[in-house]
Amino acid sequence: MTFTWSDLANYGPGFLNAAGIVFGITICAILVSWATGLAVALGNRSELRAVRGLAAFYVWFIRGTPTLIQIFLIYFGLPQFGLRISPFTAGFIALGLNSGAYVAEIIRSGLSAIPKGQTESALALGFSRRETMQRIILPQVCRIIVPPITNEAITTLKNTSLLSTITVVELTLYAQTIIARTYRPFEFYISAAIVYLVLTTVLSHLATRVEKRYAAMS
Repeated sequence: MTFTWSDLANYGPGFLNAAGIVFGITICAILVSWATGLAVALGNRSELRAVRGLAAFYVWFIRGTPTLIQIFLIYFGLPQFGLRISPFTAGFIALGLNSGAYVAEIIRSGLSAIPKGQTESALALGFSRRETMQRIILPQVCRIIVPPITNEAITTLKNTSLLSTITVVELTLYAQTIIARTYRPFEFYISAAIVYLVLTTVLSHLATRVEKRYAAMS
């Protein structure tokens, strides 16, 4: 079949809609991953052995199993326990939990970079452990972890392509649907790749601005 880009204009609105779905899932997954990662990172520093063990098991399991399998476990596994959720919800929960293990390691490394003397000094000045973490430790950790956590967010965005396997009509599945009708895989896979590039570029730009703001505050 003759190579042509003329049909791209007809499918442009569909690509924009799919991009919106990708962006929405990514934002939700990032929020889940940050909350989960922070909880797990703090759990690794807990004085309770059971909490540390649970946090370590979570990181071990998530990092040792494929992301696609984790998506299937959430989407097909939860209904076995009577909990039915939409593909969109299953998608961002699965990607959020997956990314959370890596975010936890990023935060852990950031916490390790802060001298223990700062915590001891804060406690000596009358700060509680919670106040010390919120007001002194975490603000410094945030400046350290912005670059690696940005890379993890971009990885999460790209992993949304795996959600086509559970019928989420994101960019990959939308492109496959068009290809099944037009038999033009090159044109539409390239189109999907370009949209992904735009989204990751926007995310990288936002992260750069945040990093510069933290640098100006230091």
